Formats: sequence, C-alpha cells, structure tokens
Amino acid sequence: MLLTQDETFLNLFHEAEREAFHLEVKDAYYTSAYEPLRKYLADEPDDYEWFQPWLNHVRETVDRGVAVNRARIVTVPHNDYTNYAKHVARLNAQAGEDVRYLPRHLINPDDLTTDDWWLFDDAVVAFTLFEPSGRWVGGAVTTDPRIVEYIHTVKERVWSAAIPLAEYNGQ
Repeated sequence: MLLTQDETFLNLFHEAEREAFHLEVKDAYYTSAYEPLRKYLADEPDDYEWFQPWLNHVRETVDRGVAVNRARIVTVPHNDYTNYAKHVARLNAQAGEDVRYLPRHLINPDDLTTDDWWLFDDAVVAFTLFEPSGRWVGGAVTTDPRIVEYIHTVKERVWSAAIPLAEYNGQ
C-alpha cells in the first residue's frame, strides 16, 4: 500500500471517472476540543469557511460527472459527534455529495470493515488514516484485486441499506 496525502490524495478524485465512494464506520473523529465541534456543542455560529475547500472539491468532482457518495455507519442513539456530522452533512449534500446513514444495529458487524475507506471507480481503495486527535492523515492506497472486490462487496451491501440524509431521522 502507498500512503497518499494532500494533493496526491485529491488526485484520486481527479482521476476518477464514475464514482468516489466513502464509508465511515467510526462514531467520532474529533474530540470536543476541535473548534467547529466545540462551536456546534456551544450553539455558537459558524461560517463554515474551514469547510469550503472540501465543498469546492466536491462541486468540481460532481461537475465533472463523478458521483461523490458517502455512507456513515452510526450508533443509535447518536453521540455529540454524530449529531454534529449530520448537521454539517447538509453542506456536503448542497455541494453534490449523496450522504446516507445506516444505523449500526441494522447491519451485521461481520458485513463491515473496521476501517474507513474511499473506493474510486470500483478499482482503487484508499483506507483513511487518522491521528489519535481525529485529524485526517491520508490514505493507504491499494489496487489489489482481492481487496478491491471485498471493499466493493461491502460498499454494495451498505449502500443498498443506507438511508438518504433527507429521510434519515436518527433511529
């Protein structure tokens, strides 16, 4: 596997022709010390300027005709981070991402991976890596056909059961 970061990671989106699919399986990525999460929990306003580079990237990708899809496996009842992520997900959706949720109790844990990943055009897998603080570090990329096929199977299983953001009520 090859570690990709920053522009090298973003190039995976530029090279994609059909789809960039992301599976998130953790219930939290940042601690309450993370400023946007802290503001959300304190009910303080946020201009989301920090999020604009990602939203612009999504818009550019979708405008090229590449679907950007995200499925989140979440524990119910939601923790603070999940509520925050669902709140921010409306911005992802406005930028063109199809964000869906699947309550953890509705899928067999053996049908999931323990790690998050991106799957590009059902051909390239990038396992996402995080620091203990929750900060994203990069992606460990592989094109190994056995791994890609397994990840594709998980993607299909999750996506077919996941609930679109606009319909998801958190139960």
